[in-house]
Amino acid sequence: MSQITEWLFQTTGLTPDLQSKLFSSIITIFLLWLIRIIIVRIVWKRTEVVQQRYRWQKLTTYITVTIGILLVGRIWFAGIQSLATFLGLVTAGLAIALQDIVKSFAGWGFILWRRPFSLGDRIQIGQHAGDVIDIRIFKFTMMEIGNWVAADQSTGRLIHLPNSLVLTDVIANFGQGFQFIWNEVPVLITFESNWEKTKDILQKIATRHAAHLTDAAEKRLKEASKRFMIFYTSLTPIVYTSVQESGVLLTIRFLIEPRRRRSSEQAIWEDILREFAKSDDIDFAYPTQRFYDNAQEGKVSLRPQNDMAIRPVKGLSKKK
Repeated sequence: MSQITEWLFQTTGLTPDLQSKLFSSIITIFLLWLIRIIIVRIVWKRTEVVQQRYRWQKLTTYITVTIGILLVGRIWFAGIQSLATFLGLVTAGLAIALQDIVKSFAGWGFILWRRPFSLGDRIQIGQHAGDVIDIRIFKFTMMEIGNWVAADQSTGRLIHLPNSLVLTDVIANFGQGFQFIWNEVPVLITFESNWEKTKDILQKIATRHAAHLTDAAEKRLKEASKRFMIFYTSLTPIVYTSVQESGVLLTIRFLIEPRRRRSSEQAIWEDILREFAKSDDIDFAYPTQRFYDNAQEGKVSLRPQNDMAIRPVKGLSKKK
């Protein structure tokens, strides 16, 4: 062994002390890596659930890296006997030289502690929206939705964002409350249409497509109310009535799972088109230009009378 040490010293210039530290570091890293591989393989044999495999893979990586840094640090800084002193020096150096990285690390701790979102959640942070597919120490990754796609569907792009954003930007979680969101489908019909009949048709369509979610939503709402002050007086679909410049606006409001927003709108609109095609007294309203003759189209009691228009003329002729 001494001959090998002497040969390395003559070849590389490394002192026996440095060789010992380097050899100990390599052995430590190799053993930690081997332990991690064994644990991951055991987990993969015992379960086929992708989420569990992912969590164990990430957890073992974080633990082995942390232990490795501490052990290798103690090897190279043997003069520092106090672990607290060593950690204090490392933390102070990182805070000064790597502020952004430290903020991202703090954001990672906030994600693990407060859980503003978890793996698989659909969120929006700042101008970016997507499904969270990976969470790491310094960054998290989302599968982007929206943007140039005119719906809450994937664009195929991956967005890598620093964890520090969770400390500064607003985070919207689509499913953290009670895993449902409210969606609205506005339907604009002409003033001449039978709006009461239309409202009844839309109510039936909304009930047919969304009523089955009410029971599930009520159960999840009770669970969510244990953590958040969330309450609704009613979770059933409803149709609201209002008046716009071009006609009567009937708005369908209903609960839906975040990822089924577009498919549910498609199904509802297809039913609306079929029902409206059967009715002669219902028409869609859209921006148009028309000439309105109050004498012919207005209400009878409000139409101008011909004799009332003649009387002022007769009165003028008498004065003459």
